[in-house]
Amino acid sequence: MQRNVLGKFNSYVILILIIFISITLSDVIAEGTVGAYGIYMVPSGEDAKNYSQPGLGFGFHIVVPVPQLANILAGTAGLEFINLLEKTIDLRDRTTGWVEQNTSQNYFRLFIGGQVGGHGNAFFRPHAGMNVALVYYNISTEIVDAYSSNEEEIILSGNTEGHVVAGYDITLGIDLNFSNEFAIDGGIRYVKSFSVSLQLGAGSVKIHPQYFQVYLGIGLGLSFN
Repeated sequence: MQRNVLGKFNSYVILILIIFISITLSDVIAEGTVGAYGIYMVPSGEDAKNYSQPGLGFGFHIVVPVPQLANILAGTAGLEFINLLEKTIDLRDRTTGWVEQNTSQNYFRLFIGGQVGGHGNAFFRPHAGMNVALVYYNISTEIVDAYSSNEEEIILSGNTEGHVVAGYDITLGIDLNFSNEFAIDGGIRYVKSFSVSLQLGAGSVKIHPQYFQVYLGIGLGLSFN
C-alpha cells in the first residue's frame, strides 16, 4: 500500500516537473535566492509516528541557478533544525510489567541537490526538486513506571544519544518574486531518513522514519546575469 502511494506521488512529481519546464522557458534572467523559512514537520508511517509528535523548526537555504540551461535548473543547499515533540508509548517490561517510554528528538538536516523551475524575473516561480542529506538525530528517552501503586511516575532509566544517517527529500513549492529583490517562498516536502537507531528499553532497533514538511519563508534575490 505504501509503495503504491509513493509510486503515485513520484508520477505526480514528474508530471508537475514537465509543466514547470513548459511555463518557465520564457525566463531569460537567472535569479537565485538566499533565505530563511519556518517549518512544520509531521511524522508519516509507524516508524516516525511511534516516536514523535509533529514538530516546529526553521531552516536556511541558497538557490543558485544555471543560466546556460534556460534558467530552469538550479543547485540548492541548506540546513534545517526541527524539535520533534515528545511521544509516549506503552512497553511491556519483564520486571515491572507495563512501563511508558517518553521519546523526544532534535532533528538537524544538511542537504544539497537540484531544483527545476523558474529562476528568472517572473512573479510566480513554481519549482520542484530533490536533495540528498545528512541527518543528525539527538534522541532522549526515559523509561517511566507510570502504573505503580503509589500513583506517582517513577523514572527507571534515561538515555540521550546522537545518530548521523543519510536521507533524501522531494520538494514542490512556489515563490512570489518581487522585482528580483526578495521573494516569499513556500511549499511541501517529503523527507526520508535511513537506519536510525532508537533505544527501546534494554535493546534497540533500526527504524526508517519519513516525514512531510510544510515550509514558508522569505529570501533575498541573488543576481547572476
